[in-house]
Amino acid sequence: MDEEARLRRAIQRPAGESSDFDLNPGLPMPVGRTLRPAGVLVPVWLHPKGARVLLTKRASHLKHHPGQISLPGGKLEPGDADVKAAALREAQEEIALPSHLVEVLGTLAAHETVTGFMVTPVLGLIRDDFDPRPEAGEVEEVFSVPLAHLLDPGRYSIERRQWMGQWRHYFAAPYGPYYIWGATARIMRGLAERAAL
Repeated sequence: MDEEARLRRAIQRPAGESSDFDLNPGLPMPVGRTLRPAGVLVPVWLHPKGARVLLTKRASHLKHHPGQISLPGGKLEPGDADVKAAALREAQEEIALPSHLVEVLGTLAAHETVTGFMVTPVLGLIRDDFDPRPEAGEVEEVFSVPLAHLLDPGRYSIERRQWMGQWRHYFAAPYGPYYIWGATARIMRGLAERAAL
């Protein structure tokens, strides 16, 4: 089965929501928390040599998640029709990906972050060439990872680090010099689980 067909099959499978708290049942939930809706694009660039997923390295000067690897996306803005529109808008802003080049296959299960967002991943295919350009204010680098790497459940491990005085466990799937972890790794692991069935 080719990569596109595998993704189309995976997106049809049901899956439950995930959370940064899944691996950390002892972490206290913030009191009175209100989750803000956000959308991220899982941009799969179809290449003759194999499909690749576009990711970003966030700028090191940012207040939130500096230097982290992430999918292009962000919070729902007043002008966005829905989280899909937010994901496409942010991808255009962050990596110069024109929305008309993206064929949206559907959405993956939403993911709750410890920073108070309910993130809906939008799975999209890119068939045409384009020139990825990082938005200087937010993105330090745009790079790609083979889809096969991110769809291999064996690439994911559970690691931990200190967060707010407690150990926090999370998924990680490093690729070369890029440390893919946290919500990005959890979202991609969810897709890998659906694609493996």
